Amino acid sequence: MTLPYMAELAKQKGIDVLSVCDFTHTLWFKEIQEQIEEAEEGLYRLKKGIFPFRDSRFLFSTEISSIYKQNDKLRRIHNLIFAPNMQVAENITAELLKRGANLSADGRPIIGLWSKHLLELILGIDARCMLIPCHVWTPHFGVYGSASGYNSLQDAFEELTPYIYGIETGLSSDPEMNWQIPELKYRTILSFSDAHSAPKMGREATVMDLESLSYASIRQAIMRLSVIASKAKQSHEIATSSSTLRNDVSTIAYTVEFYPEEGKYHFSGHRNCKVSLGPDEIRVGSTICSVCRKRMTEGVLYRVQELADPTLVHRVAEKIGTDGIKWYTDTAKIQPPYVKLVPLNEIIAEAMKSTVASQKVKNQFIKLCQELESEMQILLKAKIEDIAAVAGEPIAVGIQKVRAGEISINPGYDGEYGKVKIWRDGEERPNPASPQLSLGW
Repeated sequence: MTLPYMAELAKQKGIDVLSVCDFTHTLWFKEIQEQIEEAEEGLYRLKKGIFPFRDSRFLFSTEISSIYKQNDKLRRIHNLIFAPNMQVAENITAELLKRGANLSADGRPIIGLWSKHLLELILGIDARCMLIPCHVWTPHFGVYGSASGYNSLQDAFEELTPYIYGIETGLSSDPEMNWQIPELKYRTILSFSDAHSAPKMGREATVMDLESLSYASIRQAIMRLSVIASKAKQSHEIATSSSTLRNDVSTIAYTVEFYPEEGKYHFSGHRNCKVSLGPDEIRVGSTICSVCRKRMTEGVLYRVQELADPTLVHRVAEKIGTDGIKWYTDTAKIQPPYVKLVPLNEIIAEAMKSTVASQKVKNQFIKLCQELESEMQILLKAKIEDIAAVAGEPIAVGIQKVRAGEISINPGYDGEYGKVKIWRDGEERPNPASPQLSLGW
């Protein structure tokens, strides 16, 4: 996952802006410096004359693991930090090193600073920096996670909480689940993907309408709801109408979501004992595994319901667009809409009755992206008949079913991904040999 390879993947997947990732690692930062140049304010591209795929933009952000004790409780929180340019990123690293952080180890940087103190540090270096708590519901490393020791952003960031402009949902929750939390009402709900491997890049994404392609515009889009809420509070008004919320120039248009049931921690359970339980089963039973009598890993869905405000539940409306995509919208007209998708390689694999790692699935994925622009274009915008013409009817039907939400998922739990079924057991599949797309699905 080098920058040139990531840029190549971004074109294939339809992603415009990527993170440089792990800029606190000294050797990696040196490689970054050698490979990119500033294209727009705060955004970078691969250097001219050295690399192809120069349309992709990179911004300076990274994920940091803070492990520390607060009030005699162990806290383990993952946060994303965003820097407005390369120099500020370098200054952040220098300050962390001064505080004894071990940044030379491979993998995610781990520091002993409280999350609050990390936010204080980066804002002290440059007020344009941002901290976004990431995969906030993950049991072991999310700020709302059952093992974090926190029940709110206020608990974690205290007087600096107003500088938390948004949160990142993680794979096991979707925006509607986060809309149920009162302190998130006027905070931006973001979705990103770890750059751990090529197939998993872009499985979640945030789509923005920007005044200009720049760090400042991205920051403005993320801050937008917090700014509106602040202005409304100052004027003693409640800004909830969609017309009011669209007055700003840079906005979040929508987010692309993993089905949360497919996430690794959606249900509670114990993987070693193959025990998986939904919230209702936990409430009538307990969090103790019925097989080994040890405590199970508490699931995201159960944890959300623990912290939710009952008056904020059921504020999502569903609508199928003319393109066959099911959109989820906020009935309070505060948060942007979202769509839930299954990664293209998973759809291809099931349609071909193969595995995502098989060469024939990889070849079909590449062919589709070459013929129809990108994975995002195929999943969200391409005509079903065009997909069928390139890849055949089973794959086209699979994509249509995913767009409409006509799938079933056995929820993930305790580190085990959920199992997606696009075609239910016994459901008739299209004939792969069919020469043209049938009508009337």
